[in-house]
Amino acid sequence: MQGVQWITDDLFDKVLQEARSSSRKRKNFNFHGSMEENPHRFLNVMLKGTYIQPHRHLHPPKPESFLIIRGSVAFAIFDADGELVECRLLGDDVGALRSHGLGVDIEPGLWHTLVVLSDEAICYEVKPGPYQPADDKEFASWAPSERDAEAVAFQVELEARIAMALARGQVRD
Repeated sequence: MQGVQWITDDLFDKVLQEARSSSRKRKNFNFHGSMEENPHRFLNVMLKGTYIQPHRHLHPPKPESFLIIRGSVAFAIFDADGELVECRLLGDDVGALRSHGLGVDIEPGLWHTLVVLSDEAICYEVKPGPYQPADDKEFASWAPSERDAEAVAFQVELEARIAMALARGQVRD
């Protein structure tokens, strides 16, 4: 039927295969018809080890919603200096760690990232359009870019910080 996109295991499998073929270890599947459309609705299919540079959406201000459909992620929020101020496990439980829910809705301007804790994670995201690469997001200056040689070391250190925070239950309510 025209105008309907069913969200199925077959769709997940197709996009997971594309993520596995990607050097970035992730792949988006857009439900919106164009980059000018508002809002943007998409699957963000990610594999363990993908690096998402901490960023925010401030100019223009854009809130974001994330819903974890499959797998587990740590959702991390930072202050302006890169200190981890809040971290929540979203999605499935991981070992002894209990999930804090299935998703999050954040206001514009919060520095954030996702770290995949399971082998794969499927996230449904919604944020305002249009998408303009020049101003969609501001990347944190205290974190290396995806292409930077330091990104791998930063990711390892970030994963260790997040694991400690989750283990200690260091979250704000």
